[in-house]
Amino acid sequence: MKKFLLALLFAQSLHPQADLYHKISQMIMVGFSGKTLTDTVIINDLQIRGVGSVILFGGNIESPTQLNQLTTQLHNLSSTPLFIAIDQEGGRIARLRETNGYSATYTAFQIGTIFNDESINRSWASLMAGWLKDAKINLNLAPVADVNVNPESPAIGYLDRSFSGIPDTVYNHCNWFIDEFHNKNIFNCLKHFPGHGSATTDSHLGFTDITNTWSDSELVPYKKLIQNGYDDFIMSGHLFNAQIDSVYPASLSYKTLTELLRDSLGFSGLIITDGMFMGAISNNYPFHQAVELAINAGNDILLYTTNKLSGKSLVDSVVGIVMNKISEGKITEQRINESYNRIIQKKQELTGVYQQLSEIVPNDFQLSNYPNPFNSQTNIFVKIPTDGNLSVRIYNVVGEEVAEIINDFVTRGIHKFNFNADGFASGIYFIKMKFQNKILTHKIVLLK
Repeated sequence: MKKFLLALLFAQSLHPQADLYHKISQMIMVGFSGKTLTDTVIINDLQIRGVGSVILFGGNIESPTQLNQLTTQLHNLSSTPLFIAIDQEGGRIARLRETNGYSATYTAFQIGTIFNDESINRSWASLMAGWLKDAKINLNLAPVADVNVNPESPAIGYLDRSFSGIPDTVYNHCNWFIDEFHNKNIFNCLKHFPGHGSATTDSHLGFTDITNTWSDSELVPYKKLIQNGYDDFIMSGHLFNAQIDSVYPASLSYKTLTELLRDSLGFSGLIITDGMFMGAISNNYPFHQAVELAINAGNDILLYTTNKLSGKSLVDSVVGIVMNKISEGKITEQRINESYNRIIQKKQELTGVYQQLSEIVPNDFQLSNYPNPFNSQTNIFVKIPTDGNLSVRIYNVVGEEVAEIINDFVTRGIHKFNFNADGFASGIYFIKMKFQNKILTHKIVLLK
């Protein structure tokens, strides 16, 4: 069965429409139910549909051991490198906490307003970053870059999620927080652009208008971090601000995300929506229209807290909507390619985190490649214990040989070979090494 599924995936990658399907799937982040992977929908989302990202919530987590097993399953099942995201802000918004085997953490307000100390911030952030690294989680949807303009703001100030009411203080604490997570090779996500801290209503529940409460000083943390080279993720808020766009909320606004965030502020990283089922969107826009507007606004990833829609794959539904919109001329393939390229570029930075050559289990025979996934070229490493005839070939998932790397006598030791895949389609391939009576195979992923 597994061979059939892989063959299907590869067959799809040979067709332009299937390649487009894969690219759109990379633009989707989903949540799912359960503490183990038993549901066929999420398994097929990972193996066949190529969903690009998943998000974990408290209901997915029981203990550090269980979480590690779950994320290992996720990484192993995914047909391409996977963003695994979590909300670990600290305090009330923390999926890793004392109830599931971790410990209580300070809120951002305590860190930035009560303590306002760099060393305390770094110790706090480093602790949480270590938890995520151990759990193989590579994306933290934090820190909150909202300025605490309204301490009673129901979604931010009331929950102590903002570091401070002073923009420069918010910038400093975000900067230290990000640095500690980068030290553990974990991506961050600033939120909620262009600023949720002045809101008097909660965008989780419905329409949130910040027109009369927002000021451009709330952009200061974003401006300074971007000027410092920040290029991870920024989350677009479901926030209506007529000062910027008199028609659409930020998450669906080209003026906000493309003209302001990308063109004016110069952000080159990934833009991800806040949850697309939040009331501010779901109560005001049909599902298909929200998808179209979010992509055309400039979001690279659309976040959904579930992977099912009417009991079926939400990933498949969203991809189908986008492909229909492309056929109708309402979304361009160029727009999809822009986001896909940004996603793949960022995922290539993950290679060194989860597949280091130094982590290969010691053995007289070794077969590996780096980078993996790769774009056009990768290096193949082979270790053999004695002199002899070595064969290394590349096969597609239906078992057809597509390239011969070497078939010759070699001396014992470690050998390096370059594989140039310029003429190959994106997809899954296998390296097969044969030496004497020993055969090793290794999966590689070509992303273009």
